[in-house]
Amino acid sequence: MATRTDAPTRREQILNKAARLFAERGFHGVGVDEIGAAVGISGPGLYRHFAGKDAMLAELLVGISESLLTGAKRRLAEADGVGGTAPEAVLDSLIEGHIDFALDDRPLITLHDRELDRLRDADRKLVRQLQRQYVELWVGVVRRLYPDLGEPAARSAVHSVFGLLNSTPHLTRPGSLPDRAGTAELLHRMARGAFAAASGA
Repeated sequence: MATRTDAPTRREQILNKAARLFAERGFHGVGVDEIGAAVGISGPGLYRHFAGKDAMLAELLVGISESLLTGAKRRLAEADGVGGTAPEAVLDSLIEGHIDFALDDRPLITLHDRELDRLRDADRKLVRQLQRQYVELWVGVVRRLYPDLGEPAARSAVHSVFGLLNSTPHLTRPGSLPDRAGTAELLHRMARGAFAAASGA
């Protein structure tokens, strides 16, 4: 994932390339041989790492859902460890984490939007379960910062902010975005503004 600083394993290289190819051309528009060629191994060689394309898709979509939830839990735990961290700072940390995902893992956003229904029922249910946990974690933080905001409204606001942050794959035309730092700052301001507007602040 984008947060790793060490060199990716061969398995991760395959997943990263598969995500980009699937996002660009669709799941059924990419063959195993093409994925293998993109990482310098034969198509059949991929089967040493994955049972097939379906397994790659499942690992990509389940994996990013797990990664987002784990990262958010870690940020909350770090805030609790500091003791008395202001809810505003905790929300800022969550927003920063999701922005990193939205800017660094754009193919996965596209893949989720287009291909989630192709997963086996069990994998799709797991993705949805992880996503619900992630949303509810955010809802708790938002309501601590804006205690007058009801739970349904807070949940709607969280989903709306996710929609905003996850719009980055649609802004790929050259010059449509500032540099990464500028884009991250803009998205952060917009996300905070959305929560403030939802609360009437």
